[in-house]
Parts: sequence; C-alpha cells; structure tokens
Amino acid sequence: MEHIGEILHRRQAQTDTLKASMGTWSGAEELEDTSPSSNCPICKGTGFVHPLLASGKPDYGQVIACRCVREEIEKERQARLQRYSGLAKLHSTMTFANFDLKRVNLLPEQRQNLEMAFDLAVNFAQSPDGWVVFEGVNGCGKTHLAAAIANYRLQAGKTVLFVVVPDLLDHLRYTFSPESKVSYDQLFEEVKNTPLLILDDFGEQSTTPWAQEKLYQVINYRYNARLATVITTCCSLDEIESRVSSRLVDPKISLVFAIIAPDYRSDRRASPKKMSRRTRKER
Repeated sequence: MEHIGEILHRRQAQTDTLKASMGTWSGAEELEDTSPSSNCPICKGTGFVHPLLASGKPDYGQVIACRCVREEIEKERQARLQRYSGLAKLHSTMTFANFDLKRVNLLPEQRQNLEMAFDLAVNFAQSPDGWVVFEGVNGCGKTHLAAAIANYRLQAGKTVLFVVVPDLLDHLRYTFSPESKVSYDQLFEEVKNTPLLILDDFGEQSTTPWAQEKLYQVINYRYNARLATVITTCCSLDEIESRVSSRLVDPKISLVFAIIAPDYRSDRRASPKKMSRRTRKER
C-alpha cells in the first residue's frame, strides 16, 4: 500500500491541475461519457485543447488538458485516495449491496436494530451532513457500514478519507521521519479538512497524552467547522475522554447509534439445530 504521505504530497498538485483545466475549450461539444481515447471528439486523441479567449476564439498560444485527460487524472486520484483511505483491500469489498441483513442468529430486536443502522448509513452516504457515531461490539457490522459509506461516496466521485485511528496516529508520527515526503502540518491539515472523514476503531488507539491531544484537535476542528464525519467505536462513550465525547454526543450535530447485533462470527458458531429453532420463532 502506498504511504499516506506520498499520496498527499501529490494531491494538491493534482487538484491544481484539475482546477486549471476546468475552463471552456474549443472543439466539439462535451459528451457525458467520454474516456481517454484516440476517438475523443474534443481533442482528437491529442489529450490537449486550446482554451477560448473572451472573444470566443481559440487561444493558440496556450493548451489545457482535455476533458478525457482530466477524467483519467480524476480516476487515478480516486484510486490513490482509495489506497490512502485503507479501502484498497478488505474495506473496498464492503458495500451496502453485500451487507448481510439476513443473519440467522439474530433476535427480532437485533435484526430491527441492524436494519435501522443500515438505513441510517445509506441515507448518510447519499447526503453526508453532520456526524454519525456507530458503537457496538467487534463484528457487529459498524465497520462494514462505515466502509460502505466511503465506497458509495468514492463511486460518486467524491473525496473521502477512511482511516483506522491507530494507523492515523502512526502516519502522523511518521511525518517526523527523514523519509517522509509530506510534513506533519500538511498531513494534519488534510485530515482535519477532508470533506468526509471516517474514523474506524476510535478508542483503540494509544492513550498517550500526544495521541489524545492529536485526536482531540481533529475532533474539535471538525466539530467547529461542522464537517461530515463518521466514527465507529467498540467503547462506551463514557470511556472516551470527556472533552471528545461531549462533541460526539452533541445532538445539534451528531447522531449516536448503538448497534446491538452480536459479533457476526457467532453466527457461524451456532449449531444448525439452534439456528433452525430460532428462525422458526422469528417467522
């Protein structure tokens, strides 16, 4: 996996390139679905076009990237963001489509609770606003739902950062290494300001004063800026530092949802007879 710092080091340059190429250009009308190709009707396969002057005539003294090139740049940027977010492997397979709502080893109230969590995640993915905090035991489905939100936004071409909290702190520490290609300030600003931040396994990180302070700064900044955030935790909110938990539970910005489903691995351990009896009861 490419290191977070290496990706962020190039992210601003890519963004600037895209912004510089967003003007109008000469050539055929843009097509809704155009990919880099020698058949591109705009650039005729060259990858570049002349921008238009105020008069409407082409400025032959300049060239800008064609839409087909910009789309390819955006695809590459999204692929790097996916690797950066930790979604390139396991989490990239976690979608709403393959979230298991038909688990056999659930009580009726657990099933209903899981369905409510699913609906909440889908609605948030469609229109990220405010904060969602999923709490529950390991394997209850909270990470899958958080990753599904991230994948949904990425598929929509939106910027999202999904990161496991202990890994995030490791990345921040690494910026002080001579090998790091991004400064601490650059990385920290990216994390604080990303349009959608998903923090997985909150509370599993080191409890050193430095770690606690960094997380508080991220949480407090995004709280004050009202930036969309999703958090998953195995901890009771009472176990989280009060200055952080007070922001997580603020009803003006945050919705805390406790998933009461058990570890999905317990489904596999249940005996066929027990599962069959429980299934009949639920019908």
